[in-house]
Amino acid sequence: MTTDVIVAHPDRLYIGGQWTPAAPGERLKLVNPATEAEFGSVVQAGAADVERAVAAAREAFDRGPWPRMKPAERAALMRALGTELEARGAELEAAWIGQVGVPVGMARGVGMGAGALLGYYAALAEGTAWEDVRPSAGFQSKVAVVVKEPVGVVAAINPWNGPLIGMLMKVAPALAAGCTIVMKPAPETPLDAYLIAEAAEAVGLPAGVINLLPADREASDLLVRHPGVDKVAFTGSTAVGLHVAQICGARMARYTMELGGKSAAILLDDFDPAHTGPMLAPLVTQLCGQACINYSRILVPRVRYKDHVDSLASAMAAISVGDPWSETTAMGPLAMARQLSRVREYIAKGQAEGARLATGGGRPQGLDRGFFIQPTVFSDATNDMVIAQEEIFGPVTAMIPYDSEDEAVAIANDSGFGLSGGVYTNDTDRAYAIARRIRTGHFTQNGREFDLTNPFGGFKKSGVGREGGPEGMEAYVELKTVFLPEVPRALA
Repeated sequence: MTTDVIVAHPDRLYIGGQWTPAAPGERLKLVNPATEAEFGSVVQAGAADVERAVAAAREAFDRGPWPRMKPAERAALMRALGTELEARGAELEAAWIGQVGVPVGMARGVGMGAGALLGYYAALAEGTAWEDVRPSAGFQSKVAVVVKEPVGVVAAINPWNGPLIGMLMKVAPALAAGCTIVMKPAPETPLDAYLIAEAAEAVGLPAGVINLLPADREASDLLVRHPGVDKVAFTGSTAVGLHVAQICGARMARYTMELGGKSAAILLDDFDPAHTGPMLAPLVTQLCGQACINYSRILVPRVRYKDHVDSLASAMAAISVGDPWSETTAMGPLAMARQLSRVREYIAKGQAEGARLATGGGRPQGLDRGFFIQPTVFSDATNDMVIAQEEIFGPVTAMIPYDSEDEAVAIANDSGFGLSGGVYTNDTDRAYAIARRIRTGHFTQNGREFDLTNPFGGFKKSGVGREGGPEGMEAYVELKTVFLPEVPRALA
């Protein structure tokens, strides 16, 4: 059974608090990845619409009430926004399933997650010391007031794999800080951003605080280059991230980026191979492998290599692949045809390089339509292979043997990426010692946590800055130091 996703204005943009027509042009077609059938479309913003959206956000920031509200006032509206999204939870679940193909078991509760994230940043807005009075050691002043002020207009550019929570990881802390926002969802997954905009209208967010631009890549480029945008919050591929960073650097715009990963799970010698498959298979295949933190390299002690390979291959082969709306499905399709083609190309490269398919590599039996691929495990892999160095973004992992902990650490760090990672051992002291040696921003013992009340982000080509936690809001503020002869009455 499916739930229809009803957006009130698929033929309009949300700009300056109004649903307005877009410049004439093509529409963005929505395709169900499980059936390959088109199920709807929304309007596509053009260059003139980018100008209008930035102007609305600029007006709302420079002259509107939002940045000037008390934090508690912003927090109240953020909680109302969260409640509104929770009320539309069934539609948000259906949007994720219909656009991306995630199984219903994974999609369930995404609306509650949205409300919790907005509630977390609402509380942070209320509890943050926005003005800090300090003594001054200057010659003329006795007091320094260090003020946290919103960075300004934010371009929130989000990818297709996590269209709701990924967007709110930018929107929630930006709202808490007092920024105004232009949302630019991926062209394949605009429905979630429509629902956020509708919720913003329903709860009475001031005009221009949240604006919506469903558009293709060209609009993203215009948005990043626009002088009216103070900060870009981007999640996507490393290649595009490097392009965005160059543009922002040229005009000194602020930016945070969460980019690609090639995360390694290190199995230590005390870890039982019987647990390898059950514990790791879900962390390779989650979101059909289209999650930047999935374990796409697994480092295994050579002395138990075959046992670990057999365990994971058996568990991966047993994963139920199929209709995302079925309660028994553990893995749905890849999100789009080009992603299926990409994953197939990497599987062929792995075989050509000499890695062995321990399981998978083809289309699941009985699934003749949809962008489906089998969960895939490569054995006999080395870390210099393409499948061990490049982000595949599919349910594919390479198992690499090692002879010592030092070698395992060296292999894990021998990557241009540094987003996530993990270690599997019964010894927490060993786990922590390994964690401190791995050059990643996110690391877990015996699993993989994803907790947005703590900072998330990467080293090296995996990004700049952090989302989540108090650090996630710090990325949306500027610091101003005001020197005074005495404490002002408002702060006394």
